[in-house]
Amino acid sequence: MSDFDMMGLPTELVARLFELGLKDPTPIQKQAIPHGMNGRDVMGLAQTGTGKTAAFGVPLVAQMMAMEGRPNPRSVRGLVLAPTRELASQIAVHLRNYAKGTPLKVAMVVGGQSINPQIKRLERGVDLLVATPGRLLDLMDRRAVRLEETTFLVLDEADQMLDMGFIHDLRKIASVIPKDRQTMLFSATMPKLMNEIANSYLQSPIRIEVSPPGKAADKVTQEVHFIAKAEKTSLLIELLSKHRGERALVFGRTKHGSEKLMKTLVKAGFDATSIHGNKSQGQRDRAIEGFKSGDLTVLVATDVAARGLDIPDVKHVYNYDLPNVPDNYVHRIGRTARAGKDGAAVAFCAPDEMGELKAIQKTMGIAIPVASGRPWEAMDAPDKPKGRGGRGRGRGGRPGGGRPGGGGGDGAQGAGGKPGGGRKRRRGGGGRRPGG
Repeated sequence: MSDFDMMGLPTELVARLFELGLKDPTPIQKQAIPHGMNGRDVMGLAQTGTGKTAAFGVPLVAQMMAMEGRPNPRSVRGLVLAPTRELASQIAVHLRNYAKGTPLKVAMVVGGQSINPQIKRLERGVDLLVATPGRLLDLMDRRAVRLEETTFLVLDEADQMLDMGFIHDLRKIASVIPKDRQTMLFSATMPKLMNEIANSYLQSPIRIEVSPPGKAADKVTQEVHFIAKAEKTSLLIELLSKHRGERALVFGRTKHGSEKLMKTLVKAGFDATSIHGNKSQGQRDRAIEGFKSGDLTVLVATDVAARGLDIPDVKHVYNYDLPNVPDNYVHRIGRTARAGKDGAAVAFCAPDEMGELKAIQKTMGIAIPVASGRPWEAMDAPDKPKGRGGRGRGRGGRPGGGRPGGGGGDGAQGAGGKPGGGRKRRRGGGGRRPGG
């Protein structure tokens, strides 16, 4: 008998979880599911890869199974909001798996897809709807969906929804959902604005915190290479070559830079693909499916993929470009070491990225071990990231990378004013435009 048996879940649901390989609940599930089953509002703080979807999905499905009758036309009984299409898709897959063999109807509505089939799907009403805020508002404006009978609301990755500017959309959506509802909010971090959200949406919530915000998964080994921007691609190819056949996620900052890097890796003989904001939903879905199946072993992505990718066997995460937002580093490396497995996170730090690295280490409360090179010492206020790439200067000799003549790429300068390595200053690919 597992702990799931002791939570008051329907026996058929427990059996279904066992079939899916969920035999023992994770810490967030062990704490959240009983409160969810008791109808309490829940605010869960947990890092990625800890099983948050089941933490809200299992009690949601269990309570839906106890409801009588069918949903009314265009109505929704339970609503799950997610910031990205990829995350919404994966939540919908999990909910359908939990509800398999029951009459429950699970639907998903997201942008980037034709709206007419989604309107038709909602005509007869659904028990559980997974949606991105923008597309849901479009459907509400067309009177294709009604939320007056919604009694369950879940906000997943709420902090990212705030980062992406969805706060006004959330307010509009919540304003039409009955106040007499159960609300569960899950987040990997707790920005100040989250308290406002929690106070507005939740009533006397149970707060569950599995790991402190900004903490990486325990089984992720981390390291950083101090390296000139112009040297990054050759180092990445060298490191990827050491573990061909193992899945690796590579994060870039911009759409253009990520696409260019992916094409370079393909030319170098890697089975690589990419996802970013310039890709259609179909292209993104095919890239993720190829990566999941193992047909493609390297996925180059902007932060659009930092959350919502639940691929258990990602062994390596490379921060080719460091993120501007420190919390995004935590989300990125959370794509590895999932489900209790080991993983490695490797960061590349160019001269102009020292500000980002310092912010990341401050947020995480650790010093990331150095794999090669030595920290760049910017000559002009490194604490805040500069607005332009390719201008950083090192002081005190050779820059990162530890390679012969590696000192001049990207404008590194040695003591005494001589360019390290005797190279001309070069700008790295990708620039500083926001990606994704």
